[in-house]
Amino acid sequence: MPNTFSPHLSITLIQAQLHWESAEKNLEAFTQKIQAISGPTDLILLPEMFSSGFTMNAAANAETMDGLSVQWMRKMAFQKQAVVTGSLIIEEDKKYYNRLIWMRPDGSFNHYDKRHLFRLAGEEQTYTAGKHQWIMSWRGWKIFPLICYDLRFPVWSRRKKGMDYDLLLYVANWPEPRIEAWKKLLQARAIENQCYVAGLNRVGKDGNGMNYTGESGVIDCQGNILSHFETGKEQTETVSIKLEEVQSFRQRFAFGEDADDFEITP
Repeated sequence: MPNTFSPHLSITLIQAQLHWESAEKNLEAFTQKIQAISGPTDLILLPEMFSSGFTMNAAANAETMDGLSVQWMRKMAFQKQAVVTGSLIIEEDKKYYNRLIWMRPDGSFNHYDKRHLFRLAGEEQTYTAGKHQWIMSWRGWKIFPLICYDLRFPVWSRRKKGMDYDLLLYVANWPEPRIEAWKKLLQARAIENQCYVAGLNRVGKDGNGMNYTGESGVIDCQGNILSHFETGKEQTETVSIKLEEVQSFRQRFAFGEDADDFEITP
């Protein structure tokens, strides 16, 4: 299906366990989950570091932009005729990045490097922070993809003049001890930006013994939860959202007209 306008966007979130530092096992598992999607979808979300889990062992798990996982994403996007997106560890110019790939069905792609690196895990000591924001255009929608810890920094995701979007995405490895913050901040980002928000988190234990309960969700511009994920369970859900709803809500409640103007320095 070409990149034609669609007033309804179908988003498929795959809340899954991850095999620790095993790209082959993770790609095999996600292949089965993606091929099991029964209906049509426009956008498929995978977790943060979907090929390895949230590891600081970058040297042993990094891939290149023409490596196994990126080629696999190209194959999956073509098969499902949908954008496939999620982050993985990429080595480039002797640096490591927690990089989100936005893979289209025609094999073209963009990427976003995680801006806010999780200090509590020492992520900033291993990975290089991104400096740029990217709004992706897909089927007539403007979509802003971000990664996990970015959720805690509302200025980075703020919708404003020159940074307009309809849907805000977060792919994550957000652990159970702070899961209430994850749920509340997703709703806050939706309300303050008057947009849809989709947040995808993993489940299960990682190689460091950290537990993840998922709590993935799709939220509308008023903060209402549109999805039905079970806590701690592997689950795939497709949610349809309507562009007209977010556009009409902004027209009726033009809070953005009173927002503060600002610039973000690199």
